[in-house]
Amino acid sequence: MSCHGPEMRNRGPEMTQPGPAVARTSHRARTRAARRWLAGVAVLVASTVVAGASALPASAATPSQTGYYVVGANGGVFGFGGAVLYGSPAASGMTLGAPVAGIAETSTGKGYWLVGADGGVFTYGDAGYFGSVPAVTTKKLAAPIVGVASTSDSKGYWLVGADGGVFGFGDAGYFGSLQALHVTPAAPIVGIAPTPTGKGYWLVGADGGVFAFGDAAYFGNVPALLGAPAPSPIVGIAATPDGGGYWIVQNDGAVSRFGDAGFFGSTLTTGVVPSAPVVGIVATPDAKGYWLVGADGGVFTFGDAAYFGSVPAELATGGVTPTSPISVVGLAITP
Repeated sequence: MSCHGPEMRNRGPEMTQPGPAVARTSHRARTRAARRWLAGVAVLVASTVVAGASALPASAATPSQTGYYVVGANGGVFGFGGAVLYGSPAASGMTLGAPVAGIAETSTGKGYWLVGADGGVFTYGDAGYFGSVPAVTTKKLAAPIVGVASTSDSKGYWLVGADGGVFGFGDAGYFGSLQALHVTPAAPIVGIAPTPTGKGYWLVGADGGVFAFGDAAYFGNVPALLGAPAPSPIVGIAATPDGGGYWIVQNDGAVSRFGDAGFFGSTLTTGVVPSAPVVGIVATPDAKGYWLVGADGGVFTFGDAAYFGSVPAELATGGVTPTSPISVVGLAITP
């Protein structure tokens, strides 16, 4: 993936430490809470009928947890708890050039970015626009964009491609990429997590391989941990607030922890079988819990992660009536 342009940086320092990722187990809890769906059209995956409930009792929200957003591939955004909706491509009837691939929230909790698989960036609320792949190049990406992460001051963001290409916009620094190193990952990259300083980031592959750049330290990977390939595809990574560890999640809900990341459960440890594949993981601000989100919008909470609702729960009570199947691709919390 190569790109040129005033705001995008796709060249820079080398990878501090490449390696595969990690897999272990963690699970979810649930209750039900109020939520709203950002205007009419939505997208949900085949299993829209499951109640995104959790088998564990819901935990109380900490002062730093007020709600979360769930986003679908069609650009539909769902807000739960105190998450205020500021708009979405689906709500405005926008025709997307490519499916939405991820969401990142601003530090104030009053806005969010959506990123398309083509590198297009959509801003809502107080999220600033700092550039996008289509805005700086007419070249077709070598691989689709699979994730987005914002800087701590919300004045920039990183986009990552399935081939390990990294694009930095605004004040998001560029610290290297697999593409720049001419490294072809053994499996597609599926996620990115920045360090707390904003001077580095981790990439994780579908095989559990972990690649560390800038000041991101390497704490291990799934294949090395298990002595074998990850039993199920890896779908996401979340870092601890101090940058001393990370969690990696599989599409069956198994969670692996590395460094100082604590283990708070998984769908495997609780015996819960998700109605749809898990697509992402988000850590709580104090690193004492995490949320998993499924492709059907089901939300699973562990540790001190609070449950504010889910798409299946709303479907079950008539709180939302999508006109098309929902295919959720990510979750972002409100501070």
